[in-house]
Amino acid sequence: MGAFGGAAARARLRRRRAAARAAAEAQAGPEGARAVDGAVPVLPVRGRPTVPFPGAPAPLPYGSGPSGAPATRGSLLDVVKVAIIILDTAGRVVLWSPAAEDMLGWPSEVLVGRTIEELINDPGMVDRVRAAIQETLRLGNWHGFTELNDRDGVPIAVEARLSLLVDGDGTPFLQVALADAGTLQAVERDLAVRDALFEQSPLGIAVLDTDLRYTAVNRTLADMNGVAPEEHVGRTTGETLPERAADEITAIQRQVLATGEPVIDVTLASPVTARSGFRSISYSRMTDRAGRVLGISGTVMDVTERYRAVAKVEHARRRLSLLNEFGSRVGDLLDASRIAQELAGAVVPRLADYAGVILLQAVAHGDDLPRHGHDRRTSLLQLGVASVQDGPEVEVMLRRGARITFAEDSAFGRVLRSGVPELLSGSDELSDVSYPGDPKVQAAHELGVHSRLVVPLRARGIVIGLLVVSRAGYREGFDRDDLAFTVELADRAGSSLDNARLYARERTAALTLQRTLLPQQVPQPAGVEVAYRYVPGSSGTEVGGDWFDVIPLPGERTALVVGDVMGHGLRAAATMGRLRTAVRVLAALDLPPDVLLRHVHELADDLAQGPDEALLATCVYAVFDPAGQRLTVTKAGHIPPVLVVPGPAPGEEPTRTGGPLPGGVGQVLDLPSGAPLGVGGVPFESIELEIPEGSLLALCTDGLVESRDKDLDVGLGRLVSVLEQPYASIQQACEAVLDTMEQGREPDDVALLLARLGRGQAGTPTAGWTLPAEPTAVSRARRLVRGTLTEWHVEQLTDTAELLVSELVTNSVRYASAPIGVRLTLGDTLLVEISDPLPDPPRERHAAEGDEGGRGLELVRRLALHWGARAEGMGKVVWFELALEEGAVQLPDSML
Repeated sequence: MGAFGGAAARARLRRRRAAARAAAEAQAGPEGARAVDGAVPVLPVRGRPTVPFPGAPAPLPYGSGPSGAPATRGSLLDVVKVAIIILDTAGRVVLWSPAAEDMLGWPSEVLVGRTIEELINDPGMVDRVRAAIQETLRLGNWHGFTELNDRDGVPIAVEARLSLLVDGDGTPFLQVALADAGTLQAVERDLAVRDALFEQSPLGIAVLDTDLRYTAVNRTLADMNGVAPEEHVGRTTGETLPERAADEITAIQRQVLATGEPVIDVTLASPVTARSGFRSISYSRMTDRAGRVLGISGTVMDVTERYRAVAKVEHARRRLSLLNEFGSRVGDLLDASRIAQELAGAVVPRLADYAGVILLQAVAHGDDLPRHGHDRRTSLLQLGVASVQDGPEVEVMLRRGARITFAEDSAFGRVLRSGVPELLSGSDELSDVSYPGDPKVQAAHELGVHSRLVVPLRARGIVIGLLVVSRAGYREGFDRDDLAFTVELADRAGSSLDNARLYARERTAALTLQRTLLPQQVPQPAGVEVAYRYVPGSSGTEVGGDWFDVIPLPGERTALVVGDVMGHGLRAAATMGRLRTAVRVLAALDLPPDVLLRHVHELADDLAQGPDEALLATCVYAVFDPAGQRLTVTKAGHIPPVLVVPGPAPGEEPTRTGGPLPGGVGQVLDLPSGAPLGVGGVPFESIELEIPEGSLLALCTDGLVESRDKDLDVGLGRLVSVLEQPYASIQQACEAVLDTMEQGREPDDVALLLARLGRGQAGTPTAGWTLPAEPTAVSRARRLVRGTLTEWHVEQLTDTAELLVSELVTNSVRYASAPIGVRLTLGDTLLVEISDPLPDPPRERHAAEGDEGGRGLELVRRLALHWGARAEGMGKVVWFELALEEGAVQLPDSML
């Protein structure tokens, strides 16, 4: 019985050991040693050579798992390995797991059946182990540290956990779980560091699983979000934060979880439920040692101060950029309206939602600034407006060109008087802007305006206007920094506006002077249809010295003049006036064109702009005689004239004055250049042309045909091509010429004079004869004049005309040696012309009472309406005019 019972006990023990070994091998995993077909188990590689247990055979070499595949590492147990040992109550090894073999190097077949005490050298430690076994048998578990010798005899510090096991038969066993103490302490230290960083970090830290639900958050992040830590766990960001803030963060989390690419330092605004400010968030994906995705981790840092500092620097940079941009945009502007509009456009939307620039009327019109203070009678105009939207309310509040009125105790009145800017907020202050009941105030209220700045525009200490900027809607109200910046911007604008005012004043004065010096009324002489245009230069007060003139001459002839004084400004305009006066005075003497320009050149010193500046001017002077269709032209360094001859039109009469221009063939007249007036050294020469009826003559200044990048011939060719086209009138031709001016030309004045040359008034009676230089020519001339005047039914002029003709023909017969010409023309007056080849003009003298002669020219001067002499060819022409009024002409007694 005892033998049987002992055999049965031994059988049960063998079964328990096999079961325990199988459990240990299963726990050890693929790294545990396995027996194959009864062979000795193959031990895993431990990294150092093994030493046989005393009295036991050496193990076989080891190095790989049972299938030859290397061991895998995929969890924390690969770092902190736990070895399982089964002991009986006497401390003998019943089961020695492969993990224990790997930890201490002892194979199970060597240690099974031996006491655990054999692995301990220190007697004190042996006693402690025995006490631990007894405590485990009594209490069921024990935890502590001890040292076990490995196969090399090196003591290994381990942490041991003993647990009491009882099988189905009630037999007690001890399960010992061993872990390397050094590795375990390192892991615990890392965990302690992790806990310290997690809980004490100034950064918000969050751990989320693969469903993007919080598994852990630290106190810092909970405080940032305004939600308790425990309320985060198990919830997503969308369930924790407001929807608008959560959407952007959730999108980043999904991106990181899907791609594995970390997102670092993305700045977002804080949720509205938490502290206001800005956050920097960073997320990265977490994986275990086997590469499995566990979720994501994130850090959140409050960067409000940094963001605001950067934003402040950026804000200052943008404002400096705005100042520089505004300065560059208005630096070359000299128009107050454009500057006002640029100022309004510069502040919207970067500074405000609505802006209005209000200026004194004196600034807008270039008048002098008022010397007295501003009051409600001060005339203000709103010349610059800008807004972020359009609509009827905006049109009411910001209408360009509107006249602004205000009460003296309003914000407008206070700022205009004191020059101190005001920041307005609140309904009461915003309503007290201009005057009670102002529709603009009501429109601003409807637009949601909640903050407004009223800033003075100043120049030389005088308030010249107001800059009014407003913010509406959800935009923050203005602060003191905004007010200081707006004042600086307004000061810069004030200087530009005052410069524009001074420019407008000086330009107005210069243009007034120039227009005063130009012809106030341009005559339309017989046989000539004239059209003209004058375009002032576009470069400020620098008006030019261009001018034109149309001067009627005796014999229905007409002088056409265009000139240009070099330089710009008031002095050039004044010189132009003196030069034009000199030309008109000399033209009244009926001098030939080349002689006239020579006399003007001789007056250069007197006509110069100053004692240290010489006169430098160009001029073209043309004289047209409609009776003979003759054109005499000379120029002094000027742009040559253009002549357009009408094309053939069979069966049609040439177009008369006032009709359409048929077009034709144009050419630039080839004239001797002549030196500019004031230069000298080159004689002035005239050419005489016979002009077909209806021809178009164009005289202009260089501003019309010159440009920076093209030759003069290009401009003249363009002018010819334009004038060759047909037009409804000569005025339309003028407009067509101006429309073709080069856009990139110099900002110079332009003077254009077009003249259609005809035969004078239709049906004008004309008669002429050539008489020999003999005494009989006098009586014959009287008979011809008497008969012609009788035929023309102006017999009342016969006696006077016969007397004066006989006197002039007598002078020609006395001094000339070639034929004498006599011509009568009946127009508004009777024109009588006596020509001879003698170049010297007649000289009037005063005859004494006893003198027999010397009274001829005095008679002409006394009896004629006008008289004069002019050079013609190699000789001269003496002419006089008689009025057509009825009544006898009474001769003075001294002339009888």
